Amino acid sequence: MSSKINRRDWLRYNSLAAIGLGISFKSMGNEEGIPRSFGAPEGLINLGSNENPYGISPKAKEAILGMLSEAHRYQFNVPSLQSFSAEIAKYCNVKSDQVLITAGSGDSLNLLARHFNKGNLVTATPIFATLPNTAKKVGTKVIEIPLTPEKTHDLPAMLRAITSDTQMVYLCNPANPSSTIIPTNVLKNFCVEASKKAVVVIDEAYIDFLEAPDSESMISLIDKNPNIIVVRTFSKIHAMAGLRVGFVVGHSTLIDGLDKNYFSSTQMTVSNLTMAAALASLKDEAHRASCKQKNEAARNYTFSALKGMNINCIPSHTNFLFFPLGKYPGDFAQDMFKKNTIVRSNNYPDGKWARVSVGTMDEMKKFIELMKLDWKG
Repeated sequence: MSSKINRRDWLRYNSLAAIGLGISFKSMGNEEGIPRSFGAPEGLINLGSNENPYGISPKAKEAILGMLSEAHRYQFNVPSLQSFSAEIAKYCNVKSDQVLITAGSGDSLNLLARHFNKGNLVTATPIFATLPNTAKKVGTKVIEIPLTPEKTHDLPAMLRAITSDTQMVYLCNPANPSSTIIPTNVLKNFCVEASKKAVVVIDEAYIDFLEAPDSESMISLIDKNPNIIVVRTFSKIHAMAGLRVGFVVGHSTLIDGLDKNYFSSTQMTVSNLTMAAALASLKDEAHRASCKQKNEAARNYTFSALKGMNINCIPSHTNFLFFPLGKYPGDFAQDMFKKNTIVRSNNYPDGKWARVSVGTMDEMKKFIELMKLDWKG
């Protein structure tokens, strides 16, 4: 079997750069449903998946090593992991019965779409695709409201779209792929109003990159509101994308309903090693602060460099950048891959756009260097 890279296999989904290692493995699923190929060229710069390039906390690494002796046990047979949900709840300042553990946020978004499978779903577009795509697969009508010209959620339009048939409303804050945010008070008011008619799901995968007051979680609303769900993940600031752990926070009655249905065994999908790493990572504030600081510096550099090239990049509040490709004549992601750099690009109703993850400073300097070679926007 040849190990030579087939570039066409890398680029098989709406101009999105597929990632991986020379042999195509269609079974290697991912949260956005993008086919992956495996056998990366030497010197590849991966700016396509919004991963944390600095790796997991040193304390998390130590915790994994310490848990290896218990890897042959189920989670419920490891005494030190019995308080896992309680520790997550403590971190979120909620009760244990208000938390459900999942294998990353993608798992929870998929299951939420299956659980709330009646009526219709109101969401933004473009948005992180897992929940709306699963909703479509199970037959739920998905009402997609375009982002504003500033690439933020059009909350008034989303409210108007809610009907008596709406079972769920889904939004991301910060938003993916647009990297924008909704002001805290505006989002709170929307959640309270929308939750009078439907369950509101707020995906906070990138919230750890925000500064106060924008960093306030909507978890503060769940105690008094049984129709609000917050989804979180360890994949981003904690750099645990490959370890797969996340959680859902909601009112105890809502969590109980989920737990009795599709979420009944989600904690069993999270490994002992992952749980140990997650608990250690929560306690390593210094590592998270360092990752956040480095991300901000590399992001600011890239934003300024793109602006210097007359590229109207959307101001980012995340670990990725979103910018229009203008009259770029070809497939931007494919052209960048020819330069050993993975990015995302896609066609939207208002034109071609690119989403580029923020890597290390060296990686972003290399990305800008490659962009300047033959930018055709």
